[in-house]
Amino acid sequence: MPKITPAAPGAAPALDVGDPIVEIEEFSLFYGEAQALQHVSVAIPRKTVTAFIGPSGCGKSTLLRSINRMNDLVDNVRTEGGIRLNGMDVLAPDVDVIELRRRVGMVFQAPNPFPKTVYENVVYGLRIAGVTDKSVLDETVERSLKDAALWDEVKDRLGHSALGLSGGQMQRLCIARAIAVNPEIILMDEPASALDPIATGRIEDLIDELKQDYTVVIVTHNMQQAARISEFTAFLYLGELIEFSKTDILFTHPHEQQTQDYITGRFG
Repeated sequence: MPKITPAAPGAAPALDVGDPIVEIEEFSLFYGEAQALQHVSVAIPRKTVTAFIGPSGCGKSTLLRSINRMNDLVDNVRTEGGIRLNGMDVLAPDVDVIELRRRVGMVFQAPNPFPKTVYENVVYGLRIAGVTDKSVLDETVERSLKDAALWDEVKDRLGHSALGLSGGQMQRLCIARAIAVNPEIILMDEPASALDPIATGRIEDLIDELKQDYTVVIVTHNMQQAARISEFTAFLYLGELIEFSKTDILFTHPHEQQTQDYITGRFG
Protein backbone atom coordinates (compact mmCIF):
# COMPACT_ATOMS: atom_id res chain seq x y z
CA MET A 1 0.00 0.00 0.00
CA PRO A 2 1.22 3.53 -0.70
CA LYS A 3 2.54 5.27 2.39
CA ILE A 4 3.50 8.78 3.34
CA THR A 5 7.21 9.13 4.07
CA PRO A 6 8.94 12.04 5.79
CA ALA A 7 10.29 14.86 3.65
CA ALA A 8 12.41 17.92 4.35
CA PRO A 9 11.06 20.26 7.05
CA GLY A 10 8.39 22.53 5.59
CA ALA A 11 7.98 20.44 2.44
CA ALA A 12 4.95 18.37 1.55
CA PRO A 13 5.46 14.72 2.50
CA ALA A 14 6.79 12.56 -0.33
CA LEU A 15 4.44 9.80 -1.38
CA ASP A 16 5.91 6.33 -1.73
CA VAL A 17 3.80 4.57 -4.36
CA GLY A 18 5.85 1.39 -4.35
CA ASP A 19 6.38 0.30 -7.96
CA PRO A 20 5.27 3.29 -10.08
CA ILE A 21 4.56 2.98 -13.79
CA VAL A 22 5.76 6.52 -14.52
CA GLU A 23 8.53 8.38 -12.71
CA ILE A 24 8.91 12.09 -13.40
CA GLU A 25 12.06 13.59 -11.91
CA GLU A 26 13.07 17.25 -11.79
CA PHE A 27 11.21 17.79 -15.05
CA SER A 28 11.12 21.26 -16.55
CA LEU A 29 9.65 22.33 -19.89
CA PHE A 30 10.15 25.54 -21.84
CA TYR A 31 8.22 27.02 -24.75
CA GLY A 32 10.98 29.17 -26.21
CA GLU A 33 12.06 31.39 -23.32
CA ALA A 34 8.86 30.84 -21.31
CA GLN A 35 9.07 28.15 -18.64
CA ALA A 36 5.85 26.14 -18.36
CA LEU A 37 6.97 23.48 -15.84
CA GLN A 38 9.50 23.88 -13.06
CA HIS A 39 11.37 20.91 -11.57
CA VAL A 40 8.33 18.64 -11.27
CA SER A 41 8.92 15.30 -9.55
CA VAL A 42 6.09 12.81 -9.15
CA ALA A 43 5.61 9.04 -9.38
CA ILE A 44 2.38 7.73 -10.94
CA PRO A 45 1.01 4.55 -9.33
CA ARG A 46 0.03 1.76 -11.70
CA LYS A 47 -3.57 0.62 -12.23
CA THR A 48 -5.01 3.58 -10.41
CA VAL A 49 -6.58 6.89 -11.41
CA THR A 50 -4.37 9.93 -10.81
CA ALA A 51 -5.82 13.41 -11.29
CA PHE A 52 -3.89 16.57 -12.16
CA ILE A 53 -5.71 19.65 -10.86
CA GLY A 54 -4.95 23.36 -10.77
CA PRO A 55 -6.08 26.66 -12.31
CA SER A 56 -5.93 27.32 -16.05
CA GLY A 57 -2.39 27.75 -17.30
CA CYS A 58 -0.80 25.97 -14.35
CA GLY A 59 0.91 23.34 -16.53
CA LYS A 60 -1.24 20.28 -15.86
CA SER A 61 -2.02 19.55 -19.53
CA THR A 62 1.60 20.27 -20.46
CA LEU A 63 2.74 17.73 -17.87
CA LEU A 64 0.19 15.17 -19.08
CA ARG A 65 1.28 15.55 -22.71
CA SER A 66 4.93 15.20 -21.75
CA ILE A 67 4.38 11.58 -20.76
CA ASN A 68 3.80 10.56 -24.39
CA ARG A 69 5.77 13.44 -25.90
CA MET A 70 2.80 15.16 -27.51
CA ASN A 71 4.63 18.41 -26.79
CA ASP A 72 7.13 17.40 -29.46
CA LEU A 73 4.53 18.65 -31.93
CA VAL A 74 4.93 22.22 -30.62
CA ASP A 75 7.72 24.44 -31.95
CA ASN A 76 10.59 25.56 -29.72
CA VAL A 77 9.92 23.11 -26.90
CA ARG A 78 12.86 22.26 -24.67
CA THR A 79 12.93 19.96 -21.64
CA GLU A 80 15.18 19.20 -18.71
CA GLY A 81 15.03 16.37 -16.23
CA GLY A 82 13.62 12.92 -16.81
CA ILE A 83 10.48 10.87 -17.41
CA ARG A 84 10.59 7.08 -17.22
CA LEU A 85 7.89 4.64 -18.28
CA ASN A 86 8.47 1.25 -16.67
CA GLY A 87 12.14 2.21 -16.47
CA MET A 88 12.42 3.39 -20.10
CA ASP A 89 13.72 6.92 -20.63
CA VAL A 90 10.80 8.50 -22.50
CA LEU A 91 12.86 11.53 -23.50
CA ALA A 92 15.80 9.63 -24.99
CA PRO A 93 16.48 10.68 -28.61
CA ASP A 94 16.34 7.09 -29.86
CA VAL A 95 12.85 6.40 -28.45
CA ASP A 96 10.33 5.33 -31.09
CA VAL A 97 7.68 7.99 -30.44
CA ILE A 98 5.02 6.11 -32.42
CA GLU A 99 5.54 3.04 -30.23
CA LEU A 100 5.55 5.25 -27.12
CA ARG A 101 2.16 6.65 -28.08
CA ARG A 102 0.84 3.13 -28.58
CA ARG A 103 1.91 2.32 -25.03
CA VAL A 104 0.53 5.61 -23.72
CA GLY A 105 -2.91 6.29 -25.19
CA MET A 106 -4.48 9.74 -25.27
CA VAL A 107 -8.06 10.98 -25.03
CA PHE A 108 -8.56 14.68 -25.69
CA GLN A 109 -10.94 17.30 -24.33
CA ALA A 110 -13.22 17.37 -27.38
CA PRO A 111 -14.26 14.03 -28.90
CA ASN A 112 -12.22 13.60 -32.08
CA PRO A 113 -13.35 10.50 -33.98
CA PHE A 114 -11.96 10.11 -37.46
CA PRO A 115 -14.38 10.64 -40.38
CA LYS A 116 -14.60 6.87 -40.81
CA THR A 117 -16.94 4.14 -39.68
CA VAL A 118 -17.23 3.13 -36.04
CA TYR A 119 -15.39 -0.09 -36.90
CA GLU A 120 -12.52 1.67 -38.69
CA ASN A 121 -12.10 4.12 -35.84
CA VAL A 122 -11.50 1.31 -33.39
CA VAL A 123 -9.08 -0.66 -35.57
CA TYR A 124 -7.15 2.37 -36.83
CA GLY A 125 -4.13 1.75 -34.62
CA LEU A 126 -4.03 -1.93 -35.51
CA ARG A 127 -4.14 -1.18 -39.22
CA ILE A 128 -1.27 1.29 -38.81
CA ALA A 129 0.65 -1.52 -37.10
CA GLY A 130 0.01 -3.79 -40.10
CA VAL A 131 -2.65 -6.06 -38.62
CA THR A 132 -4.88 -7.43 -41.39
CA ASP A 133 -6.40 -10.59 -39.89
CA LYS A 134 -10.15 -9.92 -39.91
CA SER A 135 -10.82 -12.21 -36.98
CA VAL A 136 -8.29 -10.28 -34.89
CA LEU A 137 -9.79 -6.97 -35.97
CA ASP A 138 -13.34 -8.14 -35.28
CA GLU A 139 -12.40 -9.45 -31.83
CA THR A 140 -10.59 -6.21 -31.00
CA VAL A 141 -13.58 -4.10 -32.04
CA GLU A 142 -15.97 -6.07 -29.84
CA ARG A 143 -13.59 -6.19 -26.86
CA SER A 144 -12.67 -2.52 -27.04
CA LEU A 145 -16.24 -1.30 -27.47
CA LYS A 146 -17.37 -3.48 -24.56
CA ASP A 147 -14.53 -2.18 -22.41
CA ALA A 148 -15.60 1.35 -23.36
CA ALA A 149 -19.23 0.58 -22.42
CA LEU A 150 -20.35 1.31 -25.98
CA TRP A 151 -20.87 -2.09 -27.63
CA ASP A 152 -24.58 -2.45 -26.96
CA GLU A 153 -25.26 1.01 -28.38
CA VAL A 154 -23.30 0.63 -31.63
CA LYS A 155 -23.02 -3.11 -32.39
CA ASP A 156 -25.61 -2.71 -35.17
CA ARG A 157 -23.98 0.48 -36.49
CA LEU A 158 -20.36 -0.60 -36.90
CA GLY A 159 -20.46 0.28 -40.61
CA HIS A 160 -21.95 3.73 -40.02
CA SER A 161 -20.00 6.96 -39.73
CA ALA A 162 -18.68 7.68 -36.25
CA LEU A 163 -19.64 11.31 -36.81
CA GLY A 164 -23.30 10.34 -36.40
CA LEU A 165 -22.84 9.41 -32.74
CA SER A 166 -23.70 11.66 -29.82
CA GLY A 167 -20.92 13.59 -28.09
CA GLY A 168 -20.76 11.15 -25.20
CA GLN A 169 -20.73 8.17 -27.57
CA MET A 170 -17.96 9.79 -29.62
CA GLN A 171 -15.83 10.22 -26.51
CA ARG A 172 -16.35 6.60 -25.49
CA LEU A 173 -15.44 5.61 -29.06
CA CYS A 174 -12.21 7.57 -28.71
CA ILE A 175 -11.52 5.65 -25.49
CA ALA A 176 -12.21 2.39 -27.34
CA ARG A 177 -9.78 3.48 -30.08
CA ALA A 178 -7.15 4.20 -27.44
CA ILE A 179 -7.47 0.85 -25.66
CA ALA A 180 -7.68 -1.23 -28.86
CA VAL A 181 -3.87 -1.30 -29.07
CA ASN A 182 -3.50 -2.45 -25.43
CA PRO A 183 -1.77 0.60 -23.96
CA GLU A 184 -0.18 0.58 -20.53
CA ILE A 185 -1.53 4.03 -19.65
CA ILE A 186 -4.46 6.15 -20.79
CA LEU A 187 -3.99 9.91 -20.57
CA MET A 188 -7.21 11.94 -20.48
CA ASP A 189 -7.18 15.71 -20.93
CA GLU A 190 -10.50 16.92 -19.50
CA PRO A 191 -12.40 14.13 -21.28
CA ALA A 192 -15.83 15.15 -19.99
CA SER A 193 -15.63 18.95 -20.11
CA ALA A 194 -17.59 19.13 -23.38
CA LEU A 195 -20.27 16.66 -22.28
CA ASP A 196 -23.60 16.96 -20.50
CA PRO A 197 -23.97 15.62 -16.92
CA ILE A 198 -25.41 12.26 -17.99
CA ALA A 199 -22.62 11.62 -20.51
CA THR A 200 -20.09 12.83 -17.95
CA GLY A 201 -21.40 10.29 -15.45
CA ARG A 202 -20.95 7.51 -17.99
CA ILE A 203 -17.37 8.58 -18.66
CA GLU A 204 -16.64 8.65 -14.92
CA ASP A 205 -18.14 5.18 -14.46
CA LEU A 206 -16.04 3.96 -17.37
CA ILE A 207 -12.84 5.41 -15.89
CA ASP A 208 -13.58 3.55 -12.65
CA GLU A 209 -13.80 0.30 -14.62
CA LEU A 210 -10.74 0.98 -16.77
CA LYS A 211 -8.40 1.21 -13.79
CA GLN A 212 -8.82 -2.54 -13.31
CA ASP A 213 -6.66 -3.04 -16.42
CA TYR A 214 -4.99 0.30 -17.10
CA THR A 215 -3.32 3.20 -15.40
CA VAL A 216 -5.40 6.35 -15.96
CA VAL A 217 -4.05 9.90 -15.61
CA ILE A 218 -6.67 12.61 -15.98
CA VAL A 219 -6.49 16.39 -16.16
CA THR A 220 -9.62 18.01 -14.79
CA HIS A 221 -10.74 21.50 -13.80
CA ASN A 222 -13.56 19.91 -11.84
CA MET A 223 -12.37 19.24 -8.30
CA GLN A 224 -15.55 17.32 -7.47
CA GLN A 225 -14.78 15.04 -10.38
CA ALA A 226 -11.22 14.52 -9.18
CA ALA A 227 -12.54 13.67 -5.72
CA ARG A 228 -15.05 11.19 -7.17
CA ILE A 229 -12.88 9.22 -9.55
CA SER A 230 -9.21 9.43 -8.52
CA GLU A 231 -7.20 7.71 -5.82
CA PHE A 232 -4.29 10.14 -6.13
CA THR A 233 -4.24 13.86 -6.93
CA ALA A 234 -1.45 16.24 -7.95
CA PHE A 235 -2.04 19.98 -7.49
CA LEU A 236 -0.05 22.23 -9.80
CA TYR A 237 0.26 26.00 -9.68
CA LEU A 238 2.30 28.27 -11.96
CA GLY A 239 4.20 25.33 -13.39
CA GLU A 240 5.17 23.84 -10.03
CA LEU A 241 3.92 20.70 -8.33
CA ILE A 242 2.65 22.04 -5.03
CA GLU A 243 1.35 18.81 -3.55
CA PHE A 244 0.81 15.17 -4.47
CA SER A 245 -1.14 12.90 -2.18
CA LYS A 246 -3.89 10.35 -1.89
CA THR A 247 -7.02 12.16 -3.03
CA ASP A 248 -8.95 11.87 0.21
CA ILE A 249 -6.02 13.30 2.15
CA LEU A 250 -5.38 16.15 -0.28
CA PHE A 251 -9.00 17.29 -0.23
CA THR A 252 -9.53 16.97 3.53
CA HIS A 253 -6.12 17.57 5.10
CA PRO A 254 -3.84 19.24 2.53
CA HIS A 255 -0.29 19.86 3.68
CA GLU A 256 0.25 23.10 1.77
CA GLN A 257 -1.61 26.37 2.33
CA GLN A 258 -1.73 26.95 -1.44
CA THR A 259 -3.60 23.66 -1.83
CA GLN A 260 -6.01 24.60 0.92
CA ASP A 261 -6.64 27.99 -0.69
CA TYR A 262 -7.32 26.43 -4.09
CA ILE A 263 -9.68 23.68 -3.00
CA THR A 264 -11.65 26.13 -0.84
CA GLY A 265 -12.08 28.52 -3.77
CA ARG A 266 -9.86 31.38 -2.57
CA PHE A 267 -8.17 31.51 -5.96
CA GLY A 268 -8.21 29.74 -9.32
